[in-house]
Formats: sequence, structure tokens, C-alpha cells
Amino acid sequence: MATGEYVSVSSQADTETAALAEEKSELDADYQGEVRELTSLYIQRGVEPALARQVAEQLMAKDALEAHAREELGLTDTHSARPLQAAIFSAVSFSAGAGLPLIVAVLSPAKLTVIAIFLSTLCSLAALGYFSSVVSNAPPVRAISRITFWSTLAMLFSIGIGRIAGQVLL
Repeated sequence: MATGEYVSVSSQADTETAALAEEKSELDADYQGEVRELTSLYIQRGVEPALARQVAEQLMAKDALEAHAREELGLTDTHSARPLQAAIFSAVSFSAGAGLPLIVAVLSPAKLTVIAIFLSTLCSLAALGYFSSVVSNAPPVRAISRITFWSTLAMLFSIGIGRIAGQVLL
């Protein structure tokens, strides 16, 4: 899981780096054109043209690339891709999430292991859905339904593949 996350976020970081390099090249080639472009972005957001031009010029005087990265590309230091951080969080999350099914697998009778893991996992995912809805101030039923529905499909798919391969005792 962590490796996949690292690769994915590294690709995103590469894309961001390439976009910044292209933006720097555009700034070097046509600085005034980039002032007009940034001005246009502010006008589209409802800023009056004269003020939009003034804001664009002031921000670009301080750090033209940073202004374009933020306003045109949506990139900031706090929102930039961090592959190693993403991989660590993925590894920790995966390990923590594997804890309950592992405990249930060890403690449940052999004939009930798969169903016990299935049900305990759904219950813990429903609890996580509820928790995420509380934290994000979203409707709980929607969050719980979404996570349990898609997780049920994923688990049934995995069980089906296991049955086809002859490795599931269900």
C-alpha cells in the first residue's frame, strides 16, 4: 500500500515540478504576458480590472513564480505533493486497519473466521464512516452507506476470487 502511494504521489510531484518549470519558462519569455494572465484570473474572480492589475504586479514583484504557482496552478507549500509523507501515512493506516481483522482471525473459531472478519470489518468501517462524518460535519448516513457499500463489494470480490482459487472456506 505504501509503495503504491509513494509511486502515485511521486508522479504527482513530478507533474507539479514540470508545471513549475514551464511556468518559470513562460515568466522568463514573456513577463508582461504573465502579468496580463494573472490580472485576467483576478478579473474572472470579480476583482475590478485596475485593482486586479495592481494586485498582480505587486504579487509578481515579490515572487512571480510563487504567485503564478498559487493562483494559476493551485500549488502551495502546504498543498504540494510529499511522496514519503504519503507513504508513511499509508503504511501506518494500513497497519492500524489490519489490526482488527487480524485479532478477529486469531480469536474466532476456524469455521467462522471469514464471516467474523467480514462482519467485524464492516462494523469498524461503519464506525469510521460515522467518525469521518462527525469530523467533516457531513450527513452520517451518507458516509456510513458509502464506506460500507463499497467495502462490502470489495470484500465480496476478494472472497469470490478466493473461492475461485480454492482458498476460502465459505
